[in-house]
Amino acid sequence: MRYMLLLYHDDQLFPKPGTAEEGQLYQGYARFHEEVQKIGATGGSERLRPPSDATTVRVRKGKRVTTDGPFAETKEQLAGYYLLDCKDLDEALELAAILPSAQYGSVEVRPIFEM
Repeated sequence: MRYMLLLYHDDQLFPKPGTAEEGQLYQGYARFHEEVQKIGATGGSERLRPPSDATTVRVRKGKRVTTDGPFAETKEQLAGYYLLDCKDLDEALELAAILPSAQYGSVEVRPIFEM
């Protein structure tokens, strides 16, 4: 079954660039990628640009309205995602727990609606 792992970060808690803590963070992501490869759950991933680069679109009364930034004002913002093919929810949750993102924010695990 396919699962989308949505990574949410609080930029204030995320390691600063160039620090040893940032190096450990990227080592954690490398270990995660190794584990995903080992069990064959790969499906794709992307890191997103910061929320300040986002634009939200709404249509109201037939007119397009755009707003700079994300839809909601929250501490944690969507930072990236993984699309994984896991044997079941338990495996998806185990993988989510080893993502460094779970230490600095949260990882939402959502099943893909297969059509």
